[in-house]
Amino acid sequence: MAKNDKYYFDPKTLSYKKVRTGIKVYIRRAFFWFMTTGAVWVGIYFLITHFIPTPREITLMQELENMTVNYEILSRSLTENEKRLSEIENRDDNLYRVIFESSPYPSSAREGTIHPDSYFDSLKKNNYSSIIIEATRRTEELSRRIYAESRSLDEVADLALKKEDMLRHLPAIPPVEIEVMKRANLSSYGMRIHPITKVRTMHEGMDFSARTGTPIYATGDGRVTFAGRDNSGYGMYVIIDHGYGYKTLYGHMSKILTRRGRKVERGEIIGHVGNTGRSSGPHLHYEVIVRGRKVNPIGYYYKNLTPAQYNELIERAEMQTSPMD
Repeated sequence: MAKNDKYYFDPKTLSYKKVRTGIKVYIRRAFFWFMTTGAVWVGIYFLITHFIPTPREITLMQELENMTVNYEILSRSLTENEKRLSEIENRDDNLYRVIFESSPYPSSAREGTIHPDSYFDSLKKNNYSSIIIEATRRTEELSRRIYAESRSLDEVADLALKKEDMLRHLPAIPPVEIEVMKRANLSSYGMRIHPITKVRTMHEGMDFSARTGTPIYATGDGRVTFAGRDNSGYGMYVIIDHGYGYKTLYGHMSKILTRRGRKVERGEIIGHVGNTGRSSGPHLHYEVIVRGRKVNPIGYYYKNLTPAQYNELIERAEMQTSPMD
C-alpha cells in the first residue's frame, strides 16, 4: 500500500478500494498552484519595483541631488547679482543722471528677456523642468539689464566729458580717509533712535566714528559759506557750497582749518574730527544737501571707492549702527 494513496471501504464487496483521482482534480490543483505561485511573484515584483531602487535609479537620485544643490547655489548667485545690478541702476538714475540733469534711462530697455515668450513655451513643450526654465528666464533678464546698463553708462560717460567743471565741484569722495572709514563705526541716513534724547528721529547724514584730530577733507571744489559754531547742535562745523545746487556739511569738529568765503578744492583738509556740540563721542557728522534737500550721502563716494569697497560700505551702513548725534 503506497504511503500517499487513499482508500475507501466498499460495503458491497466488503473490501477497501483505491480512490481514483479524476482529471478535474488535477486541473484544480494545478490552477491553485499557479495562482499561489503567481501571487508570490507579483508580490516580490511589487516590492522590488516600489521599495528597492535599482543601480540606475540610485545613480539618477544622486545626480538629481547634485543638480538640486547646484541649482540652489546658482539661484543664490543670481539673486545676489540682481541685487548688485539694482544698486548700480539706482545710482545711475538717481545720482549720475541727476548730476548731469539727464532723464533716467528708459525702464523698458531694461525689461524683458533676450528670447520671446514663445521660446519659453517651447521649453515647456519639450518637458524641460520648471526650475530650468525659471533659471533660464532669470539669466536672460539679468543679461538684458546688464546690456542696457552698459549702454546707459556709456551715455553717462559722454555727459561727464561735457561737464568736467561740474564734476570737480560735486561731492564725490568720502570726507575721511578710506582706511579711517574701514575702521570706523558707521551710522547711515534714515530714521534712528537719538543717542541723547532717546527719541526716534530722522538722521539726515552719515556718522563716521574716529579719533579726535583725524583729518576731514572737502569732498568737492567749492566755497566755504559757514565756518564756526552756533546753536544748531553741530558744534564746530563747516558748510561748503559746491555750486550746481550742491552743499556739504561737516559737523562736531575739534578744529576748523578754513574760513568763510574761502575757496577749497576736493581733498583739501578743512578741519579735524571732534566731539563738539550735541554729540555722544568723537565722530564726523557728514551731510549732502541737494537743492535744499538733505539726501543720503552714501551715493556720493563713487570717485575714490572700488565697487568692492562701496558694496562693503553699503552692507556696513545697512547694519544701522545708532547715530552719535
